[in-house]
Amino acid sequence: MKNLSYTTIALLLLGFIAMAPANFAQDSIPAPDDVAAPPADAEVTESGLASKILQPGTGDEHPGSSDIVKVHYTGWTTDGNMFDSSVVRGQPAGLPVDRVIPGWTEGLQLMVVGEKRRLWIPEGLAYGGQPDRPAGMLVFDVELLGIQKKPVPPTVPSDVAAPPQDAEVTKSGLASKVLKAGTGTEHPRRSNQVTVHYSGWTTDGQMFDSSVMRGQVATFPLGRVIAGWTEGLQLMVVGEKRRFWIPERLAYQGQDGKPKGMLVFDVELLTFN
Repeated sequence: MKNLSYTTIALLLLGFIAMAPANFAQDSIPAPDDVAAPPADAEVTESGLASKILQPGTGDEHPGSSDIVKVHYTGWTTDGNMFDSSVVRGQPAGLPVDRVIPGWTEGLQLMVVGEKRRLWIPEGLAYGGQPDRPAGMLVFDVELLGIQKKPVPPTVPSDVAAPPQDAEVTKSGLASKVLKAGTGTEHPRRSNQVTVHYSGWTTDGQMFDSSVMRGQVATFPLGRVIAGWTEGLQLMVVGEKRRFWIPERLAYQGQDGKPKGMLVFDVELLTFN
C-alpha cells in the first residue's frame, strides 16, 4: 500500500459498490449458509452491525476512520444473490475507511490485518433504500490485507507569523531559512523542472496545501509557479529543506480563491532537471 495516493484512491472509490450491478452470474461465489440472518454467536454492536470472525488476523493494529485499507470482499443480499466481489474480479480494493457505507466504516475498524470477517449490515447502515442499490440487509465477507495510515499533519512552524531575525532576506523581500542542509552544489534555474515535497500555511497557522498530506511529491516547471517559489527554489540544492516567508506580492497578489497575505512554506528539494 506504500504507493497509494490518498487523492487517487479517494477519487476512484468515493462511490464504492456504486458500480455493483455488474453481471457475475457465471463466476458467482456461493452464499454463506447464514446469509439470511446473523447466527447466535455473531457479535452485535450498538448500531446493529453484526459480525463474525472467519479467519483470525496476525496484527494488533486496527484501521482508523481516516485511513485507507486494502481488502478482498464479496457481498450478497439475504436471498443469496451475489452483487459484488473483488475476489471474482481478481483485484483487491483500496478504499478510504470514511468514504464507504457506514456498516463498512464501523466494521473495518473492528478488524486487524490478515483477518477475514463476515458482516451483516442492516439497511440503515448500508444504502438505506437508495434507488439502484442493493436493498435490505447486506452480507459481506471481508479480508483485511493492509492498512495505510493517513499522514500526520506537519507541525505548524512556531515562527509562522513572521520571519525570525536569523532569516535570510533577498532584495525582493523574500525571507527564508535553511532547515536541513542539502548534499548537492548545483542550484536549479528558472528553466528547470523541479520535484519537491512541501507544506504551506497562512500566517495564522492554517495549513492550506501539502504534498506531504497527499503522500505524493509535486513536479512542476520552476518558471510557472508563484514568484516567491521561482526565486526561492533557485537558492536551494538537492536534499535541502528550507522555510520561506513569501510576501503577498510574490505569492497570489490577492487573487480570488487563493490564500491571502504573506504565505509560509516548508519546501524540500528532491530533484531537478
